[in-house]
Amino acid sequence: MTDRSALTPANAKAPELPFSAGVRAGNTVQVSGQGPTDPETGAFVFQGDVKAQTVQVLQNVESVLKAGGAGFDDVIMLRVYLTTRDHFSAMNEAYAEYLTGRCESGVLPSRTTVMVGLPHPDMLVEIDALAVVA
Repeated sequence: MTDRSALTPANAKAPELPFSAGVRAGNTVQVSGQGPTDPETGAFVFQGDVKAQTVQVLQNVESVLKAGGAGFDDVIMLRVYLTTRDHFSAMNEAYAEYLTGRCESGVLPSRTTVMVGLPHPDMLVEIDALAVVA
């Protein structure tokens, strides 16, 4: 069996639902879908503003990656979930601004973007990540 450890960022409370914020197994870090929540309170933030929510979600993803000893340069795949195609441009703009400066190698992660129903009505975007730490 592979050594596995649950990941919870230092500045965040553990999820109230039955899953880990992330899991590290060997040199692989999987970040659970992160929503636009304040890490300390768990409250949803930036209602109605997908660009601001995207930045918050990426900050939350980055915190879980850090807890697993990884960063965006280690990420090989990001999956973005949006509630509507109408939010794609704003999400993509925030995503590009956030990720470009955090991938020092110049290689951005692969990405899939899908339109779905999300688990909370204030969520416009959710993102999960898969990283391999060298």
